[in-house]
Amino acid sequence: MLFSNAKPALLVLADGSAYRGWSFGASGTSFGEVVFNTGMTGYQEVLTDPSYRGQIITFTYPELGNTGVNDADEESVRPHVKGAIARNVCFRPSNWRSTESLPNYLKRHGIIGIYGIDTRALTRKIRSVGAMNGAISTEILDAGDLLLKVQEAPSMAGLNLVREVTTPTIYEWSDPTDSNWEFADPAAAPEPLTVVALDFGIKRNILRRLASYGCRVIVVPAHTPAEEILKYNPDGIFLSNGPGDPAVVTEGIATTKALLESYAKPMFGICMGHQILGLSLGAETFKLKFGHRGLNQPCGLNQQVEITSQNHGFAIMAESLPDADVEITHLNLNDRTVAGLRHKSLPLFSVQYHPEASPGPHDADYLFEQFVQAMQTHRQMAV
Repeated sequence: MLFSNAKPALLVLADGSAYRGWSFGASGTSFGEVVFNTGMTGYQEVLTDPSYRGQIITFTYPELGNTGVNDADEESVRPHVKGAIARNVCFRPSNWRSTESLPNYLKRHGIIGIYGIDTRALTRKIRSVGAMNGAISTEILDAGDLLLKVQEAPSMAGLNLVREVTTPTIYEWSDPTDSNWEFADPAAAPEPLTVVALDFGIKRNILRRLASYGCRVIVVPAHTPAEEILKYNPDGIFLSNGPGDPAVVTEGIATTKALLESYAKPMFGICMGHQILGLSLGAETFKLKFGHRGLNQPCGLNQQVEITSQNHGFAIMAESLPDADVEITHLNLNDRTVAGLRHKSLPLFSVQYHPEASPGPHDADYLFEQFVQAMQTHRQMAV
């Protein structure tokens, strides 16, 4: 939908490509890594996922904002993206849960958006050339001038963005999932299992799923040392998702290494948490050409497949994993990158994808149950 008072906007990529459209959301100029998400739903969850910190998101689904926004679908306290790109935008949403339009929501949070451009052509460009820096502006409408500023922006490789999104204080989470998902029986444990979650940029639905399985969840900042974590005597450690280059999250890697040396209870990692666990075990990571961002990524091994929700631009090098200690449990079946691993002798496992969904399929929710079962088993053995 295009209104007569629509404000012009310009998108420029680092390779000089320019796309002219119209502004929605805030005004100004914003820089970030331009990527694409192939999901057909869940735009509010995507926008508020801290893993998207520092990125400008191209939505490949052609209609954005039809159902508006609401508080229940937020995955954190605010949007973390640097910008949003859409083909068409709805300014007058229609949904019983809607409390605000998407353009108003982005404007209120200072997020710049551009619509009315050929998002298919832009996606094909990124798919061919790779994710790259770019900028959206309602102020600088000369492509050459904006390109000069884009070329000064830092690359995503080498950026520690966890420091920008991790919680500043320790807090507890107890709210379960408010949905029709089948819950595990919290009464299966005589008392709540205590999970300490290292927050690299954690999504709320991860916390909800853990609470739904009867866990007492204590969320701590990414820089929390191992000795502070162990004071809670946790039944398990959770390593969360997060943005940026995992190899430079030195505080998280150091903490995880220290825990591996002094802690023999279950540990579960998702997305960046998967990468942090791999790095702590001696593996290396690398930057993907355009990343995996969508709701239908097939993952599996040995003729077992699950459809997964993913959002990451880095992956673990399979050849760098220590074969004597670690085995690969899942591969991304599109490009054969590592999508899951587990330790052969310790109760450690992780996945590159998002079993908590929001948005996405629930195929992999069983991983939370496996984590809980591992903690229950360990507790029983310790009695």
